[in-house]
Amino acid sequence: MIRSALIACVLAVATPLMAETKIPQSQAEISLGFAPLVKEAAPAVVNIFAKQIVQVRQSPFTGDPFFDQFFRGFGNSQPRVENSLGSGVILSEDGIVVSNYHVVGMSTDIRVQLNDRTEYTAEVLLSDEESDLAILKLKDAEGLPFLTLRDSDNVDVGELVMAIGNPFGVGQTVTSGIVSGLARSGVATGNARGYFIQTDAAINPGNSGGALIDVNGDLIGINTSILTRSGGSNGIGFAIPARLVAQFVEQARSGFESFQRPWAGMFGQPVDADMAEGLGLRRAGGIVVSALHDASPFLAAGMEPGDVIVALDGLPVNTPAEMIFRMSVAGLGSDVSVDMVRDGEVQTRVVNMAVAPDTPARETVETGRRSAIPGMVMSNINPAVLGEFGLPLNLEGVVVETPGDVGARLGLGPGDVLREIDGTPIMTTKDAEKALRDARKRLTLEVQRGTQRVVMRFRL
Repeated sequence: MIRSALIACVLAVATPLMAETKIPQSQAEISLGFAPLVKEAAPAVVNIFAKQIVQVRQSPFTGDPFFDQFFRGFGNSQPRVENSLGSGVILSEDGIVVSNYHVVGMSTDIRVQLNDRTEYTAEVLLSDEESDLAILKLKDAEGLPFLTLRDSDNVDVGELVMAIGNPFGVGQTVTSGIVSGLARSGVATGNARGYFIQTDAAINPGNSGGALIDVNGDLIGINTSILTRSGGSNGIGFAIPARLVAQFVEQARSGFESFQRPWAGMFGQPVDADMAEGLGLRRAGGIVVSALHDASPFLAAGMEPGDVIVALDGLPVNTPAEMIFRMSVAGLGSDVSVDMVRDGEVQTRVVNMAVAPDTPARETVETGRRSAIPGMVMSNINPAVLGEFGLPLNLEGVVVETPGDVGARLGLGPGDVLREIDGTPIMTTKDAEKALRDARKRLTLEVQRGTQRVVMRFRL
């Protein structure tokens, strides 16, 4: 556990552990600055060097502004080594390390270098592209320095913080600033929109996965992205809150390889000022429920379309990203108190946090060589599939999990829903497999992609 002995040298900061604001009492305290804190915290922040081998198709039209869009995916496949550089934070003396998914998530060769230049090989225990987090385990590590996770829900705007990482690969670097904002959910990360702590501490490429610490040396967030037009830090950086990191560590130690987040089984939208009056609210805020799946735990708790969710466990939620975050940090199996407004009256429901049910059976199949689209993996849609691909709640039928080489060249992608094949409605993977096997000369696919329907025609 890393603690600073010089909290008194920090200007005007009040944390939950301090009874009153402290200011420097002498010139000597001012001159010390953050130096003692950095000496204690920096050894727990590591540099990460990762590489992966990817298959790249070399097309003669690559780079052509016109033909490239039509011939993307054509050409011979060749292996290429991609390297990534980032930072990580040690969270236990036996070598549990947290970093970003975009740094290590798909890597096969990972080296971690400590502040004293000691190197370890590492393996990924758990990773999640949507949250942009990954948990690593250093091999044969013991007695390592580590940072303690602070409850990020207790962080206040204006607190002094430090960002530690390896920007641009120049070596470990420390920058300072304040917490500029909380509950930021408008910045893209991974393949979704995340929920962040905002800071003006300088964060640059290479800082990804590094530590954002408070004046006690506790970890409040993992630096992940910046808002910039130039590619460098403009004083708006974002960190993934420590409470979510704690859930990742818990699941990694429990043996999960991918992050299991509770399933809401509902669609909703933020309540703006125009909607508030009609929904019986005094002011804008909360999420109005627009649809509920038959298996939704919120439906089981008595909620209905038109209800407005305003808080989970007493903490306000104003965007879908906030709600997903609150459900995720509550943890699987827990019961969450949900405050909602119905007909102008505030009511409370208790909702159990559980993963989406994987029933009825997916009946996953991979098409064979005699199929019109060989090598494509398909599954029946159920609540678990809806959650994995972010599909509309009312969808039924068959989803493409992996299109395969042929399917990708035809324009199919993961998450596409097969509605019809050559005019035959598709409800199960058996229907799809038979229709593709029976196709002759020409193939017509009706595909739903998000909320749009696309018709594809091919000559076999």
